[in-house]
Amino acid sequence: MAILSPLLDDEDNSLHPVRKKALLQFMSDCLYPAQQRPFALPWWQKTAWSVVFGAMLLVAVGGNTIVMWIVLAHRRMRSVTNYFLVNLSVSDLLMALLNCIFNFIYMIDSDWPFGATYCTVNNFVANVTVAASVFTLVAISFDRYVAIVKPLKRRMRKRWALFTVLSIWFLSSLLALPPLLYSTVYTTRYSNDETRTLCYLVWPDGVSPRSRLDYVYNIVFLTLTYLLPVAAMALCYWKMGRELWGTNEVTTQRQMARRRVVRMFLMIVCIFAVCWLPYHGYFIYAYHFREIAASSYVQHLYLAFYWLAMANAMVNPLVYYSMNHRFRAYFRRVVCCAPKLPVDPPRPAAATPVRWNRSTQETRLIHNGANNS
Repeated sequence: MAILSPLLDDEDNSLHPVRKKALLQFMSDCLYPAQQRPFALPWWQKTAWSVVFGAMLLVAVGGNTIVMWIVLAHRRMRSVTNYFLVNLSVSDLLMALLNCIFNFIYMIDSDWPFGATYCTVNNFVANVTVAASVFTLVAISFDRYVAIVKPLKRRMRKRWALFTVLSIWFLSSLLALPPLLYSTVYTTRYSNDETRTLCYLVWPDGVSPRSRLDYVYNIVFLTLTYLLPVAAMALCYWKMGRELWGTNEVTTQRQMARRRVVRMFLMIVCIFAVCWLPYHGYFIYAYHFREIAASSYVQHLYLAFYWLAMANAMVNPLVYYSMNHRFRAYFRRVVCCAPKLPVDPPRPAAATPVRWNRSTQETRLIHNGANNS
């Protein structure tokens, strides 16, 4: 490398430090090309990972498409909360189709064959869809909180729900601006005539994991799309749980319906927190312990963390199916090709049961016709 030092003297300020480093790397690759492309997986490992990711993408795309059809094609399903579920499905679907497929090919082959333009689009879409998903979960939590804890407060109307959805995508786009500005590609040629193209972010102070700006951005992104939202949603569901389960009053059918809804969304939030924690933690760990990037197992480790994060898009429709009878009935209509399956379960007999309220020493009626929330 000493032969290159006269061209890239540290005291020469005519080149930006990042450009210096890129030029140094380029000249080094030309003079001393590596023998073969690194991170080349054997065929059987590629096949195994392809099956795992393919199954996840199939369920994610199919499930979220069905969720969108259920809400948009059936008038009785068009509630404010379900509109937010549609937005969540849209973000998950975009993540699966426009980001996950291309990222998987990039990670499995250790090569980016899709060009510089889509490198920028891919990195931008990745952060936009993640932010849109978590912001939508926060909006759902707040909507449920108002309905249960503040029942006298004016509920959100569909027009305001649309405004909230547009605001979510606008704020998510602002948060994803750095990948739009700093994404680039770099191609390396090896001595066996193979080439490897990288799609990554070049910040003004370098590349990950050495870039301080990249580290700060990851911390900000982690805080705004994980730590603060999870804390806010946990607080909302804690207050909802105290309202629904913390009293000695008679449990009405309306309350039971609300409990089911809260359980479903609480499950979605918990799954989100579990799926994304390892992925976010990897980037923070890699900055402080940089030797992990050169380890022999890092490719499989990152693939596992990435699969777990992307699996969140697959799990949500499964939660709707297992915990909501209306979604389950519509799913069965599609999967079983049976358009006449009933959507609502049969109602109990018209008798009105009477239960004793211990706290007020009075009887209250539980009407079978209570509205679901």
